[in-house]
Amino acid sequence: MATIADVARHAGVSASTVSYVLSGKRSVSAETRRRVEHSVTVLGYHPNAGARALAGRRSHIIALVVPLRTDVYVPIMMEIAVSVTMSARQHGYDVLLVTNDEGPDGVRRIVGSGLADGVILMDVELADERVPALRELGAQAALIGLPDDPRGLSCVDHDFASAGALCADHLAELGHREVAFIGYGSGVYHRHAGYAERTLSGFRERAEQRGLRFVHRSCEGTYESTAGALSRVLADRPGTTGFVVQNEGAIGPLLSLLRSSGRTVPEDASVIALCPEQLVEQYAPRLTAVTGPAKELGRVAVDQLMSRLATATRDSRPEDELVLLDPVLTVRESTGPAPRLAAHP
Repeated sequence: MATIADVARHAGVSASTVSYVLSGKRSVSAETRRRVEHSVTVLGYHPNAGARALAGRRSHIIALVVPLRTDVYVPIMMEIAVSVTMSARQHGYDVLLVTNDEGPDGVRRIVGSGLADGVILMDVELADERVPALRELGAQAALIGLPDDPRGLSCVDHDFASAGALCADHLAELGHREVAFIGYGSGVYHRHAGYAERTLSGFRERAEQRGLRFVHRSCEGTYESTAGALSRVLADRPGTTGFVVQNEGAIGPLLSLLRSSGRTVPEDASVIALCPEQLVEQYAPRLTAVTGPAKELGRVAVDQLMSRLATATRDSRPEDELVLLDPVLTVRESTGPAPRLAAHP
């Protein structure tokens, strides 16, 4: 079945131009109108009920593209999704959940169908293939995440680079000089997930500025993979006394493995986590952590999308917004001054 995007490509115009021809909302040159109408006839395009409704009024539906991956922390993703849903209801909008396994084709399907007035993307990669599709279709969109090229879109995210820098600063100020960054599984970095790469980049840059020697080890978050990562760290850098963990699944195993290796936290080894607030009280000792408000991401994304939709209704170009939420470092019992002498097996 042909979509509005197919018609746009066949006619050599944008999807928004096709919409203007079909709805009559904006004047279009006679030549462009003929091309679009010819493409509609050739392709057999028939606007569905949602698209016809959109031609006369808004659908009052937002499409939320949520991640369907085994390497994401599901509770946080669901917290963001719930926040989007509740914020959308305050604006009189409902939310249509779409899984990201369809990629750009899923975005084209939703936008081309006219079911949703706008789109919110989650789990954004640095070179996200869905972003060019949004631009191609002229869709109004907000991203929870920051791609390398955010032109024509509004984005909100945690300032992950600053979060990584806070971790390096904290360990440096405590006197640690040999530190390790325990990150996500290799697949997260291979697909260039923004939250992982930006945190590591911010940590690396600040660590180098503060004169820290550091290693980065990927970890799948299981006990076995955490044990392997720690073993490699201590084999390469036996004097490591500071650990940064950006992998929710690895926090508990790391604390347990440090204890079983004869290292007391924080007297012998300091651990700082980048994790949701609800996790920090679940471990002993209580975690020093860098956190950020997940609910705020959803609220800001909805506000950004509402602003873009309102501006587009006035036939004006929506303003691109970039909002980075400041991370918060809370010092608890899992970090302390670097030991003067590290003599461990």
